[in-house]
Amino acid sequence: MDYSEYTEFFHKRLAELRTQKGVSARDMSLSLGQSESYINKIENQRTLPSISGLIYICEYFDITPQEFFDYNNQNPETTKEITKLFLKLNPKQQEYILALITDLAK
Repeated sequence: MDYSEYTEFFHKRLAELRTQKGVSARDMSLSLGQSESYINKIENQRTLPSISGLIYICEYFDITPQEFFDYNNQNPETTKEITKLFLKLNPKQQEYILALITDLAK
C-alpha cells in the first residue's frame, strides 16, 4: 500500500468500527475529549489524527493499533472477545469450536 491507500483505509476503517459500535461521530468525538466534529473531519478525509489521537481512538475501541490496521479482521472487538472466551475452553471444546468454524467457513 502507498500513503494514499493507507489514509483511505484509515478513514474507512474508523467509520466501520464506529458504526459497528453503534455510536455517532459526535458522541465519539466528545468521548475522546475533542470537539464534536473531530471524528467527522477524520472520516470525511479532511484530517488525520496525531499518533496520540490514534492511540486514544484505539483505546476507545479496546483494540491495538495493529488490530486497527489489520484489514483482514473486519470486527476486531468481536475477534478479541471470541479469542478470550475460546481460551477459557478445555481442549475438547476448542476442537469442537474449531470444527464448527471450519465448517461455517466453507
